[in-house]
Amino acid sequence: MTVIAVLPGDGIGPEVIQEAVRTLDELDLGLTFDVLEHVNADTFLASGTALTADDVARIQRSDAALLGAVGDPRVTTPDYVRGVLLRLRFELDLYVNHRAVSLLADHLSPLKDTKRGAIDCVVVRENSEGLYAGIGGSLRQSTPQEVALDVEVNTYTGVSRLLDYAFDIARSEVCMVDKSNAVPNGGRLWQRCWAEHRGRHPGTPTRHLYVDAAAMLLVADPASFDVIVTNNSYGDILSDLAAELGGGIGTAASGNLNPTTGFGLYEPVHGSAPDIAGLNRANPVAAILSAALMVERLGHGDAAAAVRSAVARAVIQRRCTPDLGGSLTTTEAGAAIRAELG
Repeated sequence: MTVIAVLPGDGIGPEVIQEAVRTLDELDLGLTFDVLEHVNADTFLASGTALTADDVARIQRSDAALLGAVGDPRVTTPDYVRGVLLRLRFELDLYVNHRAVSLLADHLSPLKDTKRGAIDCVVVRENSEGLYAGIGGSLRQSTPQEVALDVEVNTYTGVSRLLDYAFDIARSEVCMVDKSNAVPNGGRLWQRCWAEHRGRHPGTPTRHLYVDAAAMLLVADPASFDVIVTNNSYGDILSDLAAELGGGIGTAASGNLNPTTGFGLYEPVHGSAPDIAGLNRANPVAAILSAALMVERLGHGDAAAAVRSAVARAVIQRRCTPDLGGSLTTTEAGAAIRAELG
């Protein structure tokens, strides 16, 4: 029995996760869902706790987790989001953020000409170190002399295991992105690990780009990338740029992975979108594609491919929500994708 922990979360999260779970049910893969409906902003505001120890234990006992969205405008501190997302990333050591991007339909591309080839790549982002590790502080706050420090953390183990994953999933090339010409200490470590991994994989073509050059090339020639591997903050930015080139944030799926244990937390990256919550207007594509990535990582490659094909066919036919050029509601868009599965 394969158990999936489901955290619908906040805002549009429950709406899009409902369509993802319905799609998974349609695949008939024998999945069982353990739904943690209480993990949301309402609970945090009432109790001050984002995740209890029991919640974490339930998630750990599952084979994978599917998350809708976390965030609520009533919560004015970062404690809630960090208490869910970052706690799970750190406690489960989900050190890889996997962001696969492919253009679903030509009409979604913001570029003028897609004849050179559409984007079809994976951004492999370090997920547990970097600037988001939370190390730093401030001195003399709220004065003209205020000093604020956020420390970027890079470790040999963290960089090496990320590069291992990037080479493992590469189809044609791995491009490592850093800013070692301006950030010398972390850059030196990344370059050392990069040289070692290139030596271990002589049959895989490789390329190195500085992050500013990588951003420009993503726009100029997005089809030239296969796997981009980079640190936490650069990966955050480049993966959102890539998502926009692939059709927008409403199509952007992600997985927070520990390739060593096999556990993953899968989520659409669009956030909770409180302005449209409850209106049946949210785009379910990113949640459904996150579910497809999850079942692929669980060993159901054919089922994942079928879901992706069904999503693409529905979007090409404009049987989708308005942000993708259609006129359907959330539930109608989910049903259209499942009809393509049939």
